[in-house]
Amino acid sequence: MPFRIVAIVEGHGEYQAVPVLFRRLVTEMNPELTIGRPVRQSRGSLLKNDGIERAVQLAAIEAGTDGAVVVLIDSEGDCPAELAPALLARARSARNDIRIAVILAHQEFEAWFLASASSLRGLRRLSQDIDDHPDPEGVRGCKEWLEARMPPNSKYSETADQPAFAAAFDLTLARQAPSFDKLYRET
Repeated sequence: MPFRIVAIVEGHGEYQAVPVLFRRLVTEMNPELTIGRPVRQSRGSLLKNDGIERAVQLAAIEAGTDGAVVVLIDSEGDCPAELAPALLARARSARNDIRIAVILAHQEFEAWFLASASSLRGLRRLSQDIDDHPDPEGVRGCKEWLEARMPPNSKYSETADQPAFAAAFDLTLARQAPSFDKLYRET
């Protein structure tokens, strides 16, 4: 069985976008690697007692004993340097026999699109003159930032825009965002 990565994500948009992103990240490294179907749990459920532990157990079944589980959630104002190690310890307590990584997109998954916004010019209604945000992880409301760069009355859609942007954003530019750089290095 090829090495398989299974993500634990919190939103419907990430459920669709993360496999797209992971395929982009791992294709160059190992064509034998496969991406499993994500496990979706709300952030609140994951943070509750036994929440991340149950999600890791489910993801581990899909990943297999030689696979890996990547927990990918938004930090939403929490300090990633504090929350990620705590979640990782809890995840490893549930399954210490497989590889596990915990990545907190700081503030939101969409911050990575802000870091590489110039690579998304004209895609899915985004302005042709959009520029990379100088502090993408300092933005509270990344979805609203993207929406403000769309025509009036256009709405950002997590389930439609997030997978499309995940397929197209410049991975090198996105590494300006420390949380994306961590994902890049750990994948």
